[in-house]
Amino acid sequence: MYLWIKALHVIAVISWMAGLLYLPRLFVYHAESGKGPQAETFKIMERRLYRYIMTPAMALAWITGLYLALEGAALTSGWFHAKATCVILLTAAHLHDGALLRRFAQDANLHSPRYYRILNEIPTLLMIGIVILVIVKPF
Repeated sequence: MYLWIKALHVIAVISWMAGLLYLPRLFVYHAESGKGPQAETFKIMERRLYRYIMTPAMALAWITGLYLALEGAALTSGWFHAKATCVILLTAAHLHDGALLRRFAQDANLHSPRYYRILNEIPTLLMIGIVILVIVKPF
């Protein structure tokens, strides 16, 4: 059963990361589009991505990840603590994206396209750190 849950965890993480990388890119295009029909299309795309893909994938990644940590006795490992910190930061990025999405839905965007381009790099850096911690287990 452990390997099936591990496979499910990897699938959930890939889905979640795809959303974390794509949603800020949609925000870039949305911020550039101004108001009008195209902005309304972005609102639909952003909401569906966040609600139907990203959030369920995040929940599944957390549930399966906690199971794997408990079953694999990783909770006392230093690398796991560092990984957990990165995952908490990814979750914070996810929640921040949700707040930004709500602002866009209300036509109340406060940021430039450049802000969203920079924001898009944070999940990438966290993902690199997580992969290195899980594969190399440096401590």
